[in-house]
Amino acid sequence: MCRRAIEPRHGFWTLPGGFMENGETTSQAAWRETHEEAGADVAVDAPFAMVNIPHINQVHLFYRGNLRTAEVMAGEESLEVRLIPPNEIPWDKLAFRSVRLCLERYLADRERQCYGFHEAVLSPL
Repeated sequence: MCRRAIEPRHGFWTLPGGFMENGETTSQAAWRETHEEAGADVAVDAPFAMVNIPHINQVHLFYRGNLRTAEVMAGEESLEVRLIPPNEIPWDKLAFRSVRLCLERYLADRERQCYGFHEAVLSPL
């Protein structure tokens, strides 16, 4: 997980992510953002969750993946990067509701040892 060095939600924790660049696929964007923000080299696996957020005109797409090495480091947009065990996730310091939803679904699937694809819509608070 990355502690954000930028707004919005400076200082809060999130999963690596960001906007796609022209000419790249969603899985390429997932790899690039993870590498830029967390210094991690991941083998991107499968799409895991798609969170529609129509009130801000965004769709957040999360992928599952595996670290190729245990090396991580904070990029320009991160204050800190850590591999956080599930029992230490800072739930009250997560930057975005979409990240909370993704982590909750991931941990539930992990418990069942069966990973699916999850779609959700977030409404304004």
